[in-house]
Amino acid sequence: MASAVSNAGGLGILTALTQPTPELLLKEIERCRGMTDKPFGVNLTFLPAITPPPYEEYVSAIIEGGIKVVETAGNNPSTHVRRIKELLPSTVIIHKCTSIRHALSAQKTKSIDFVSIDGFECAGHPGEDDVGGLVLLALAARRLEIPFLASGGIGDGRGLAAALALGAEGINMGTRFLATKEAPIHENVKRQIISSKETDTIHLFRPFRNTARFYKNSIANQALALEQRNSPAIFTDEIRDLVSGKRGRAVFETGDLEAGVWTAGQVVGLVDEILSCRELLEGIVEEAVEIIERRLKGMII
Repeated sequence: MASAVSNAGGLGILTALTQPTPELLLKEIERCRGMTDKPFGVNLTFLPAITPPPYEEYVSAIIEGGIKVVETAGNNPSTHVRRIKELLPSTVIIHKCTSIRHALSAQKTKSIDFVSIDGFECAGHPGEDDVGGLVLLALAARRLEIPFLASGGIGDGRGLAAALALGAEGINMGTRFLATKEAPIHENVKRQIISSKETDTIHLFRPFRNTARFYKNSIANQALALEQRNSPAIFTDEIRDLVSGKRGRAVFETGDLEAGVWTAGQVVGLVDEILSCRELLEGIVEEAVEIIERRLKGMII
């Protein structure tokens, strides 16, 4: 998938922790490099855990793989990104942030080159402040000195044009790529996405201050009901089973949309067809150019 995005003119990103071991990540990097001669990156997300992944070893795999773009998310990555910069000085580091205070903190880490500003609309973890992209991006333009990308709720040329107008250097898309021909997921999921509305997502884990946005299905609704059953909320084994990564992967692999919870952003309401990565990216750029050169330019007197 990452190679398909890069071959289409975007920057494809491998997700490190989808590989069970650092050794398998390195093999995936080598496999991707054999499928594209264009740049691609690796995402490494640092999350609190009772038994955390061997992050240092994943970083070693990224360094050994000679990755030119690294995207980080979650907890403060400063120790890890400094190590990457020491050994790969030309590597570009992008850190995902869901608030301006986090972006300003990332800016102080001199090893971080870009931040990705993730609005409340995004899939996955939108933070706890519930601030949408329009406000976050405008604040980023006012307060940041390093460049930033726009993420969350973007899936077409209108979103790209808006992001550029708000000061972003580009856009970061996740959910929209699920509904592409190259996405390695079951066709049932793709068809579900293109038939969805912007209201078809749900937040879980809010009582635990680890809010995450998922597609609204029966399993997500069950998990939400269990969260709300106790006060204060307790992350029970029953909830843990419902939201397990194993069950979520089964959705993408088998096409059973009720097998588990799966992440999706509000942008599902904008997705109405399954395209190739090239068709998608070229269409987004063409639409943005038309808006900027024709519609907006014509408004200037």
